[in-house]
Amino acid sequence: MRSRAARMAAAMLVAATLAIPAQAQSGFDGWKRAFWRQAQAAGISKTTYDHAMRGVTLDREVIAKTDNQAEFVRPVWGYLERTVSSSRIENGREKLARYGPVLDQIEKSFGVDRHVVVAIWGMESSYGAVLDNDKIMRSVIRSLASLAFDGGRYKKFGRTQLVAALKILQRGDIDLAGMTGSWAGAMGHTQFIPTTYNAYAVDFDGDGRRNIWGSIPDALASTAAYLNSSGWEPGKTWGYEVQLPKGFNYALGDTRKKRTLEEWSKLGVTRSMGRSFPRPSDEAYLLAPAGARGPAFLMLKNFDVIKRYNNADSYALAVGHLSDRLRGGNAFARNWPDGDRPLNDEETKRMQALLNSRGHSAGTVDGKVGNQTRAAIRSYQRRRGMAPDGFASLHLLERLQGS
Repeated sequence: MRSRAARMAAAMLVAATLAIPAQAQSGFDGWKRAFWRQAQAAGISKTTYDHAMRGVTLDREVIAKTDNQAEFVRPVWGYLERTVSSSRIENGREKLARYGPVLDQIEKSFGVDRHVVVAIWGMESSYGAVLDNDKIMRSVIRSLASLAFDGGRYKKFGRTQLVAALKILQRGDIDLAGMTGSWAGAMGHTQFIPTTYNAYAVDFDGDGRRNIWGSIPDALASTAAYLNSSGWEPGKTWGYEVQLPKGFNYALGDTRKKRTLEEWSKLGVTRSMGRSFPRPSDEAYLLAPAGARGPAFLMLKNFDVIKRYNNADSYALAVGHLSDRLRGGNAFARNWPDGDRPLNDEETKRMQALLNSRGHSAGTVDGKVGNQTRAAIRSYQRRRGMAPDGFASLHLLERLQGS
């Protein structure tokens, strides 16, 4: 009897073949024949290539996803509410207990906090639950081949990752039916793209295969190995929620210049809930994702290491906060500004034009919030008696439009 993964792959292949116009599939088939030379130059055997590419059809759903643009901007607090949910905290604590001995070994081997490793697992695949979702998981080879053929700005990425995925198959860590992932080729419990897998995945359970799809020890250890190689500092956290003094100069956070925690303390910045900083000599930069109306943070080096996994402040903040909640920490001390949000590009252009028209030089109306635009926002905020945080929000735009 075929495995569930094999049955799923076969069903997806049949359904997709029926939906693809003959002309598009013909062009894709020609591209597959031509791409063999690039794969061969990278060390892929003809046997591996033919086996992987046989019957692979163009995935139009993957191509469509490359053009998806969010109509509205999701604020970081909305993202946090969705990702650091009570169920994810509860399930993560259960995983910490269940895999305690394995996490002991992983922590000892790589020096990375187990709570961060498990938080990434929760963020990336809901502790593996996503791997059973046929609507999300699809053939990695098919997805990457589709991107490589017609992925627009993802075309180069698709070609690089496709060759890397073929190397994984050739090595024998996983079979073709089992190599499933997201539409962009992120694989396994902790969603490694193929190049990251080839560079950092480890065989932690000792069975001779680096199996991030079916082996929890391999998946979690691979994540720890990646963070370790990215410069994780053992025994240190990702950052601290802080309180800023009245009249604080928010421009100090614009360049993300690092200062020691002692230097920040001299500027009146204190840790929330009256706690102290354990190592005043540690360096950090200021991040205030919602300006003066929400929490502020001092971010240590490990915050940027987490961003190596996903280069977004919101993602790294969610991982850090989830890791704290998994170890028994509290919610943030300060509330987020519900009902407000950052501006999208068109709204930002409208804001810049309004600032310019009122004598606050925001510069070129380009939809990008740089230092000049933030300085213009602060100028307007000071004139209006608002906290001059330079934060481009819907609340600010509404004030501008009404003034």
